[in-house]
Amino acid sequence: MSAEFKVRIEPHGRTVPVAPGQPVLEAALAAGLNLPHSCKSGHCGSCRARLLAGQIDYPAGRPLGLTREEHDAGYVLLCQARARGDVTVEARLIASVGEVEIKTLPCRIARLRPLAADVMQVWLRLPAVEHLRFQAGQYLDVLLEGGRRRSFSIASPPHDSDLLELHVRRVEGGGFTSQLFGGTGLREGALLRIEGPVGQFVYREGTGPVVMVAGGTGFAPLKSMLRHVLETGRQRDIHLYWGARHAPDLYEEDLVLGWVRRHPRLRFTAVLSQAGAGEAAHRRTGWVHEAVLADHASLSGSEVYAAGPPAMIEAIRASFPGAGLAPERLYFDSFDYAPDSQAATAPA
Repeated sequence: MSAEFKVRIEPHGRTVPVAPGQPVLEAALAAGLNLPHSCKSGHCGSCRARLLAGQIDYPAGRPLGLTREEHDAGYVLLCQARARGDVTVEARLIASVGEVEIKTLPCRIARLRPLAADVMQVWLRLPAVEHLRFQAGQYLDVLLEGGRRRSFSIASPPHDSDLLELHVRRVEGGGFTSQLFGGTGLREGALLRIEGPVGQFVYREGTGPVVMVAGGTGFAPLKSMLRHVLETGRQRDIHLYWGARHAPDLYEEDLVLGWVRRHPRLRFTAVLSQAGAGEAAHRRTGWVHEAVLADHASLSGSEVYAAGPPAMIEAIRASFPGAGLAPERLYFDSFDYAPDSQAATAPA
């Protein structure tokens, strides 16, 4: 077996072992160091770090989330980078999230409820003596046989965590979701192992206006954030946009409309990209990021939380700064739906 390499991560001052061929980010997470990341597929650029010493390579070539200029300036994407020997990288330090303990825990499926034809609401119950401390917006990994795992955002808020709520989209070729939707093994009462919490996509306390943008099941982490704000008495102007192809894909629209009726500082806009006959009666049509820009001539002073597919996130990153949004006020989670894999691909 090949010898492990050492990766030193600054400014944390931590050294972690990494196996040949193992992504540097995966090794850091396994060692309990929660570095900035999001999609884990090389699209979003959240795990960008500067290579200070040593050499890395990418099995599939330079990731799409790293520009040629960034590559030439010595930056790497840790989710795709494989060490070719001992290396040192400089990664951003997010202490407020990094302090949260990542645990591996058993749990049972407490409830299952279809939210849409391809979305299942899954409630997980931890052992009575265990508690998962997390921040609104983070996700967890479901650990599968053979080292495989799937990642899912936690839709329940930290203050109501007796049961952990997940929104699971059915993935073609995904063994986990096939069992879940087919009822051939993953039923209520089934035992699972999870690892978490993971991720830096978390709600930041503040008083200024917030725009939230969900694409598909990107609603899940935003639901956690919204419940955190609305149910704990925090006062803030929030405008939620939820983009989907068709009306049934807005699988908890009635819940959101109920929130709007009870909370005057919450606004909601549903946007359909492929609206059918009658579906656009009280909804917008087109792309969700374009709806945000049409409503907000200036995003200066706002914070934006966005969760959804890579194309939506890339469109937001490209267009919102032109409307005055400060880059450091854009927080996003890029979902990449993929079959079960050795390394978690993204919240799903």
